[in-house]
Amino acid sequence: MRLNRTRSVLGVACLLSVVGLSACGSSTVNPGASMAAPASTTLGVKGTSLHCEKPPAPASSAPQLQLPAKNSAEGKTFTATLQTTCGDVTIELYGDKAPQTVASFLQLAKSYWVGSPCHRLTTQGIYVLQCGDPTGTGTGNPGYGFGIENAPENGDYPAGTVAMARSTDPNSNGGQFFIVYKDTQLPTDGGGYSIFGKVTGGMDIVNAVAKSGTNSSTGDGAPTQPISILKVTVTEKKA
Repeated sequence: MRLNRTRSVLGVACLLSVVGLSACGSSTVNPGASMAAPASTTLGVKGTSLHCEKPPAPASSAPQLQLPAKNSAEGKTFTATLQTTCGDVTIELYGDKAPQTVASFLQLAKSYWVGSPCHRLTTQGIYVLQCGDPTGTGTGNPGYGFGIENAPENGDYPAGTVAMARSTDPNSNGGQFFIVYKDTQLPTDGGGYSIFGKVTGGMDIVNAVAKSGTNSSTGDGAPTQPISILKVTVTEKKA
């Protein structure tokens, strides 16, 4: 199983297989129809209390930014609230364990993810909802990359884990991240995937979107129930 993000600093995310969350920017890779944003819907998911707004149109391109210094997050923890079309999801951010990742998150939270779809749901082998590309194509990135932090040596990613997607390049973390909705084992070759937070509220929303499944025959594609990030707010947790 591979879960990849950008192939280079200028690379971008693309889906490669059902056994790997990929993000890559090679022009030789065709992202495929499975990465396209699904048709908008306001229907709830059967058997759940989920009801979603119609998502906004994704951006035509991703803003290009500079990698922020990690000292803005070092030794700190934060609470992030993702206001989505299906409700709020709150995440505890580990600036003390993954300072560069969280510093990047703080920058991207300001406006980068506004209207950003969660473009990929994987329901076989690995169990994640992947978000963070403003274009919704799986090929958007913020114009920079950085290295792996806080990756588990055993490859265990429990439900609720929030981690970065990347390519085979260990320095290709960028703007795309994934939320694990069911305990998942990921490969450790190449360094693993940076865990930078955990969901502390709204996991029922993620689970309901996961329950909706995907129209892809491989169990790896856009979620049947669209969900987009409308706004992100972050507050520092004080001791």
